[in-house]
Amino acid sequence: MVTHNEHLKNILSHVMDSYGNLKEISDNPGDLEIIKKELLKINGFIKVMTNNIDSDNVQSSDFKPLKSKFKHYLENYSFEKEIETMTPLYSNDVHRIKNMRLKILESLEDGKMMNGVGELFEKL
Repeated sequence: MVTHNEHLKNILSHVMDSYGNLKEISDNPGDLEIIKKELLKINGFIKVMTNNIDSDNVQSSDFKPLKSKFKHYLENYSFEKEIETMTPLYSNDVHRIKNMRLKILESLEDGKMMNGVGELFEKL
């Protein structure tokens, strides 16, 4: 049986994997779809983590600072509509793709959120 902490660690692993995938994209035509897919995964996993951190099953105070960073990210950053608008117009423009990817990475690194994800992953 999987413990609650193991479940949360698995979710953090998925967030880190998608973040790593975003960092490795080489900004080729058509990569906007990959960026969108990874962003949707990250946002979904962050929402799951935020909901799990609210539950009574979490005994560790290590989750609390990360929860506030997740909430800040979800409240202040949204790229889905912008990607939807860009896709038909600029899906082959490598400069716009790179700029979008870098803005997404910058938002994930805001407040050292991804550092917190990595640190918590190591603690679990």
